[in-house]
Amino acid sequence: MFTPLALIAGLLILILGAESLVRGASALALKLGVTPLIIGLTIVAFGTSAPELAVSLKSALAGNSGIALGNVVGSNIANIGLILGLTALVRPIGVQSMMVKRDIPLMLFASLLFWGLISDGSLSQLDGALLCSMLIAYLGMNYLFDKQQADTESMELKPLAPLLAVVLLLVGIAMLVGGGILFVDGAVALARQLGMSELLIGLTIIAIGTSMPELITSLVAARRGESDIAIGNLVGSNLFNILGILGITAIIHPITASVPKLDMLVMVSLALLLLPLAWSGLRVGRREGALLLLCYLVYLGYLILSAQSL
Repeated sequence: MFTPLALIAGLLILILGAESLVRGASALALKLGVTPLIIGLTIVAFGTSAPELAVSLKSALAGNSGIALGNVVGSNIANIGLILGLTALVRPIGVQSMMVKRDIPLMLFASLLFWGLISDGSLSQLDGALLCSMLIAYLGMNYLFDKQQADTESMELKPLAPLLAVVLLLVGIAMLVGGGILFVDGAVALARQLGMSELLIGLTIIAIGTSMPELITSLVAARRGESDIAIGNLVGSNLFNILGILGITAIIHPITASVPKLDMLVMVSLALLLLPLAWSGLRVGRREGALLLLCYLVYLGYLILSAQSL
């Protein structure tokens, strides 16, 4: 009885947390005089990436570096293929030209850099410091640039007290983390009851489960008309996963593991594919969303078939 209740409760907490996070983030952008995009790329992205950080740190410290790496790669693939695909199918997402010129290319560069650093089978503390320093530089650049570009008059938001906006933001992050953990635990328990193998559970349930905060947050943001937060959350989350989560994890405990070339290729290919899709009309429409989702389903199908053949 606990399993379905955990799934339902986790999903409800995720939805409520996403509503709180998006509203708090939008109000905070208004108060700080920056665009919702910068909030989506930073605070919202970090908040929805919290489950990946917890899983990666715990796995690396326990000596399971493969899980730490696989979690990040799997989440980055799910963010673009599954989550952006589903979100665009529900509601087409507008894309700012600056994101196509700056943020998406940087996500592609970070993916390629990560592939190069891990090609020798390890991420050292020096590698981690390099990744973290790039993240700090990116955050500083974004804040300085977007503060100059912010157009707060275009944001149709009811003003909130700064303290209330921060409280909504923090409560939303806490609910996303708690709801995500509850949802994953319930899903794993159900999968075991259905007789799924541990490997298949890891490749599917955990990879998708830790990305549930991004999925719910982007869907909620899209429904509220906050396209900048919807796509900024996903691109920013992918950047945080590589530069922040792997950087912090490697500094605390060097990572020694390898990632299958196919998975790295899929992660980089989806980042590359997003460039022309977002550039075309500066929007990710339903056709583009269907293409991204199809790519993810093909990849997921391959994972399932490969796991069953082992």
